[in-house]
Amino acid sequence: MALFHFHVTQIKRSAGQSVVASAAYRAGEKLHSEYYGEISDYTRKGDVICSEILLPSHAPPEYADRETLWNAVEKAERGKKAQLAYSFDIALQNEFSMQENIDLARRFLLDNFVSRGMVVDFAVHSPDKEDGGISNPHFHVMCPIRPIESDGRWGNKQRREYVLDEHGERILDEADNYMFNAVPTTDWGSPETLEHWRQAWADLCNAKFAEKGLDCRIDHRSYARQGIEQIPTVHEGPSVRAMEAKGIRTDKVDFNRWVCKTNAMLREAKEKINALIRWLKDVKAELEKPQPPTLNDLLALHCANRNKGAYSNKAKNANLQRYAEAFSFLQSKDLHTVDDLENTPHALQNKIDTLKKSASAKQSRIKELDELLRMAQYYVDGKPVADKLGSIRFEKSRQKYKSEHDDTLRTFYMAERKLKPYFKDGKLPITAWCRERDRLEQERQQTQLHSRKNEIEL
Repeated sequence: MALFHFHVTQIKRSAGQSVVASAAYRAGEKLHSEYYGEISDYTRKGDVICSEILLPSHAPPEYADRETLWNAVEKAERGKKAQLAYSFDIALQNEFSMQENIDLARRFLLDNFVSRGMVVDFAVHSPDKEDGGISNPHFHVMCPIRPIESDGRWGNKQRREYVLDEHGERILDEADNYMFNAVPTTDWGSPETLEHWRQAWADLCNAKFAEKGLDCRIDHRSYARQGIEQIPTVHEGPSVRAMEAKGIRTDKVDFNRWVCKTNAMLREAKEKINALIRWLKDVKAELEKPQPPTLNDLLALHCANRNKGAYSNKAKNANLQRYAEAFSFLQSKDLHTVDDLENTPHALQNKIDTLKKSASAKQSRIKELDELLRMAQYYVDGKPVADKLGSIRFEKSRQKYKSEHDDTLRTFYMAERKLKPYFKDGKLPITAWCRERDRLEQERQQTQLHSRKNEIEL
């Protein structure tokens, strides 16, 4: 099934991330970070099909080496909260062969990224599909945020644009410094550029679909922009699918299950609303009175018209029974006029929309808390090992101990960097996080209950 997924984030030190480690993971290689003094080894990662670095003509040729490139990026950034690279995650199409997908990805990157002077490091992944599942081929792209100048040296991310008065003179602030705005030197991070890239990828895939004579198409726009009243699912990823295959329920898949049920409810609600509106239009077309009739009047008219065509008392009694049931329903819902009936489905639709926004916000926070708790577990598990390493005096013994506990230490240091802003008096608010997550989960379940009630109401 044709799929559009085009996600971009930033790799930054403020989130405890290493651009060298990120590149090693995506390419399935072993790389050494000079900035952190750590080695990231992902050579056993089995789903990497290929990886490649694409350079603009003015980039130093040595940057074709992955370790050299990303260590140069780390060295160029001095800030503790520096933004290092853009990271893209883009879905490939199962309708194309792997070679067609790779050629399409390379063409897209050359035409849209390298042509702008960007350095591109991309890797194609194809995780093993589960039994009965579908393949999930995709490619990762990493691009340094800092541009390379024509002389091959790293340039500036921003430039100063001074604020001028009506005479064209610079304006001073209260501290007698010239006021200025920090303006990006490139348009790589602008929403307009991202929109252009998303559309360019969709257009390229759609052209390939047409070339192969396939009817499927993808659209880079959100459901809302397409006018589709549907909640989007969240990206599950291979690790989540592996857990589900083992019978372990996950929040992401639970949320997607709820989304599928809610979308089905929305479609059914929309059909019912449209049916009601069509019925109301037919009824209004028959009315010529200056004042709108009551719903009871309309029901009586409808029943009388049906009785005109009835050939037996049994049919007339059945019409009367349906009339009585409809009248009882309208009375129980306090519906007296056509406007009341029209407004009721819209009010329910508004409730559904509110539930949709609430569920999305809660799921986002649950995802954030799960990540913090995962990092906290890494920290708790690795703290004794790190303390033990710090107490070993002899270098040979230290290296042996470090080698034996490499994975634990690596995840501990990563967690320590990421959790640094959350420490209070040397402690992490783990209990508070767990309580908040439990509360959000209960509220999410309550939201699902309200959704079912609204479905019954519609």
